Amino acid sequence: MTEVKKEGILLTKSILGFENEGVLNPAVIKEGDNVHLFYRAVSKGNYSSIGYCRLKGPLSVEERSDIPVIFPQFENESHGVEDPRIVKIEDMYYLTYTAFDGLNALGALAVSKDLIHFEKQGLIVPQISYEEFSHLAGSKSSVNEKYLRYNNHSHTPENPVKIKYLWDKNVIFFPRRINGKLFFLHRIRPDIQIVAVNDLHELTHEFWQNYFLNLSDCIVLSPKHKHEVSYIGGGCPPIETEYGWLLIYHGVHDTVKGYVYSACAALLDLENPGKEIARLPYALFKPELEWELKGEVNNVCFPTGTALFDDTLYIYYGAADEQIACASVSLSALLKELLLNCKNNDN
Repeated sequence: MTEVKKEGILLTKSILGFENEGVLNPAVIKEGDNVHLFYRAVSKGNYSSIGYCRLKGPLSVEERSDIPVIFPQFENESHGVEDPRIVKIEDMYYLTYTAFDGLNALGALAVSKDLIHFEKQGLIVPQISYEEFSHLAGSKSSVNEKYLRYNNHSHTPENPVKIKYLWDKNVIFFPRRINGKLFFLHRIRPDIQIVAVNDLHELTHEFWQNYFLNLSDCIVLSPKHKHEVSYIGGGCPPIETEYGWLLIYHGVHDTVKGYVYSACAALLDLENPGKEIARLPYALFKPELEWELKGEVNNVCFPTGTALFDDTLYIYYGAADEQIACASVSLSALLKELLLNCKNNDN
């Protein structure tokens, strides 16, 4: 098994109003020796905005903003902007996040040229009911029954004003165009899906209708092993290596103690990132320490960003939905272990 070092808690909540309930799930991007964290900051009432801090090296906080850098401004994000991820494609930073209106949780995008000023681009995932999704996705073959279990919104209160949409979260771009196209991952539980477009303006309702008609062709990863048996979702932006795109994602196991969220690892094909090459048959790391086991949501290690220093990959994650922590692993050792678990080697 790959050896992982838990580096400990990196950031905790403060007395500031916008982050006095918790900090978690940071978007991470490395520039030289600086690591920029754009993290989910939670205020009383579970309203989220996005805070900012800068690290010198992988672990030392050198600067922290006392105001949120991104905050709710529109109706579709009126109850919070959550769980950001960030990549740089050419000269533009793409920061994706979940817009939550109290009923619907949908992937949105903001862009920046300087990591200071962000321009919101709005929702980039479909606004579609579960019924329409199920009709389209089931037109060729039956839909995995887990899609019904996790997406029928039976857990949400009735609201006569707002329309219930299919939840579509964990939108994560690949950090460069692949064969001229923009690729991003997204997650409709229980699987991780992938999208490829020439331009984001292609993401019309008609595009998504055709997409769901061919949903089985768009699934990158499905739950497979015990630690991820319930559902999976994107974690950190894919990392380009000579062997493929390294994907650190999260896996969820519904246990007698509730859901357990673990960090997982897989390799995707460089030229065809919808193709799985390899996957670890065990969790890369899981909740084990007190601050991972007990918090706002117990038993959570939720990876959302990485920074590479030499051969050491630092993985930043939300711990029990309350604090930000970091784990580290040798990149070369992790890739070696993954290549021992190639998909074509499965029994």
